[in-house]
Parts: sequence; C-alpha cells; structure tokens
Amino acid sequence: MLVAVGIVAGIGCTVVSIASLVSYPVLLALGLPPIIADSTNTVSLVFTGVGSAMGSKVELNGQWRRVVQLSLINAVGGCVGASALLVTSPEVFNYAIPVFVCAASILLLMQPRLRERRRPDRRGPGPPALFAGIFGVSVYTGYFGAAGGIIAVAILGAMINEPMVKLNALKNVTNVFANGMASVIFIMFGSVHFAAAIPLAAGFFVGGRIGPRLARGMSEGLLRSMAGTIGLLFSVKLGSDFYM
Repeated sequence: MLVAVGIVAGIGCTVVSIASLVSYPVLLALGLPPIIADSTNTVSLVFTGVGSAMGSKVELNGQWRRVVQLSLINAVGGCVGASALLVTSPEVFNYAIPVFVCAASILLLMQPRLRERRRPDRRGPGPPALFAGIFGVSVYTGYFGAAGGIIAVAILGAMINEPMVKLNALKNVTNVFANGMASVIFIMFGSVHFAAAIPLAAGFFVGGRIGPRLARGMSEGLLRSMAGTIGLLFSVKLGSDFYM
C-alpha cells in the first residue's frame, strides 16, 4: 500500500507540489505519531527529488546556477528545521502547521499578481529576497515536510519569471538537500519508522521519475490552481483535526 501511495504522492510532488498532502495523512492513519510520521515522510521524500532530477533535465536546462545556490541554502535550512522539530513540543507543532499550509496556498494562488509587481528575471539566481525566502521555506521543510513544496513554488514564482513546470523542477531538485540534511538528523536521533519509510521511498522514486512527463502536458494555471486549492483544503482538514 505504501509503495502505491508513494507513486501517487511522487507524481503529485513533481506535478503540483502535493506529495506530503497525500503521504502524511496515510502515515497518520497507520498509527504513527505526528512527529514520527513527519520524520518518516521527510526521509522518503528524498527519493522523490532524486527521481524528479532524472526526469527533469529539459526543465533544468539553463537553471544550474540557481540549482547550486539554492541547494546550499536548502541544506542549511533543512538542518535548522529538523533540529527545531526534535526540541519542539507536539502541541506547538500541531497548532502551527495548519496556519503555514493555509498561508502558502494563498500565496501560491496569488502568484500571477505578485509577478506583475516585479521586474522579470530570467538570467540571474534572483534578488537577496529569494535567498531569504528559500532559507525560510527550507527551515519549514526540515521542520514539517507537508506542503513545503507548495510554499517553495509560491516563493520561487514570486521571485523568478519562469513557467510553472520549470519552477516545479527547480523546487524538486533543490528540496532534496533540505530533506536530505533533515533526514540525517532524524535518523541519528532515531525518530524514523523504517518499516514505513522504505516502501514509501520506493514509491516516491517511481512517482518522481514519472511526474515531470505529466507536468509538461498541463497548463500553468491548472497546475497552480490545483496545488493551491488542495493546499487550502488540507489546511482546513489539519485545522479541524488539531484545533477541535
């Protein structure tokens, strides 16, 4: 079951940045505590990025300067976020997440208007605000993987004037480093359920490999609307679970 969930979630990650919106609730339903489920999901997500990188060479062409710089930022932020998770009480974790997911989804849906207010940038890695934003989202990714991709795509779209499919590819590859560094910390402190992580990771890899091909055939507006709407629905679901 987890392999199948991983394939679906991996495709969702590379197409509309919603991998954890599929996999995280399944891990909770299997009885894993929230923090263990998050750590397990983060370890598995590394393999989505690996599969996506193998299938996104077309979209990454001309973006390798950004890839290197944003990957380094993601690695540092992932370490910070994972460390914060391990010292955070479950209550704080539960109450903060629905707000983060809701804000990210709204930001993603507002992306076209945000683009209109900034000068197009197709050559450089982006202004300092881009690096600050990606560092913040990488900390969040290390802290809580679910909907981290939606936040990352929203920030990238506000700062970089590129098609959605290219932003998704950039996010998928650079997020490997945030999830990877966070995974190292989670494994060191024994907060990973490997019996769930291994089959989920296998599915993530396959889904990440397939997803870029599907994303190429979808319109940018459809991709954005799907990711933003699903994110809002997920924030409502988390809010009802944690606040009520």
